[in-house]
Amino acid sequence: MRLNKKSLEIDVTSVQSPADLKAFTNLPWAIYRNDPYWVPPLRSDLKKRFDKARYPFFDHAEAEFLIARRKGRVVGRIVAIKNDSHIDFHEEQVGFFGFFESVEDPEVSAALFSHAAQWLRARKLEVMRGPVNYSTNDDCGLLVNGFDSPPTIMMSYNPPYYPDLIEGFGFKKEKDLLAYEITDAVWVPDRFERMVQWVKKRKKITIRPLVKKRIDQEIQRVKEIYNSAWRKNWGFVPMTDREIDYMAQELVQIIDPDLLLFAEVEGAPVAFILALPDFYVALKHVNGRLFPIGLLKLLWHKRKIDTARVLTVGIKEEYRQQGIDALLYYEIHKIGILKGYRRGEMSWILEDNTLMNRAIENMGATLYKRYRIYDYPLSPSALQS
Repeated sequence: MRLNKKSLEIDVTSVQSPADLKAFTNLPWAIYRNDPYWVPPLRSDLKKRFDKARYPFFDHAEAEFLIARRKGRVVGRIVAIKNDSHIDFHEEQVGFFGFFESVEDPEVSAALFSHAAQWLRARKLEVMRGPVNYSTNDDCGLLVNGFDSPPTIMMSYNPPYYPDLIEGFGFKKEKDLLAYEITDAVWVPDRFERMVQWVKKRKKITIRPLVKKRIDQEIQRVKEIYNSAWRKNWGFVPMTDREIDYMAQELVQIIDPDLLLFAEVEGAPVAFILALPDFYVALKHVNGRLFPIGLLKLLWHKRKIDTARVLTVGIKEEYRQQGIDALLYYEIHKIGILKGYRRGEMSWILEDNTLMNRAIENMGATLYKRYRIYDYPLSPSALQS
């Protein structure tokens, strides 16, 4: 890439000091200052995620935090990621980029991508994929369609100009991730209800919610099903026990036990579905800080949460293609309405997961957001593949 005078003014450096990390963390508040749909993340959560010494992801990964400045002003950031679990599991030399933010200037984004690519090449990686913060077990994907509403809990968000910055550098689409919306006004078709009731009876399936007093055992059941069910999915990386325990500790604070359902056959769990109350509805009013008054604001606006997001569905391989996915979506939708949720999001679903997409659409849900993961070749061999 030819550098002009303007690009030479951009200084991209590693985050090396507490002051650098603070500037890295604070940048989104400048990027999204006037965006009505952005939901500021909790700074306390970011502090944990950016702590390489303690965050479980870094037990099997390394990353370089990069920050771009022009004349001393922070104008962009990115994280280059080498995830050894992904490399070992998929046997491919793929690295990632995440936590990308930039002003609307292709010179800034190009400088960031170039430095991230250089760091990944030095580690013998052949492809740079993203945005992924840090793996597909975290928030990932670039919003490319559906900018007219806020994100739901644990989903990403970005300005509409980001696709141009990424594609302008040379990234190509690798995979789209879909988000569906359903409301309490949607009447589930009778034929769909008859079908799921037939599945339930024919397969002798029992549906039950999480038993909170047995939370440790329930988490073990989720672990077993999750890592078994997702093994062959695109981009999947098994979560370590420490990663799952960490996530469970975070989710248990906001989980609604009635929205974690297990499907059992003869008392043995074979599938589960997890939906979360959309705490982003309340978090939007906190501006990233719980103290001194943010917690009070969170508790006040929590009462207004009327949306839930289906975060994940896991079905053991031997029980797939039997209608259990449709049954779980139906049951969670029915329970959600009874509990007063007026809207639900099912996300994210791989664009080529035909069975899951069909089950959701048959229930009456509407595709309303699309997220994209891109690839950029780091070597001639990657370009040819």
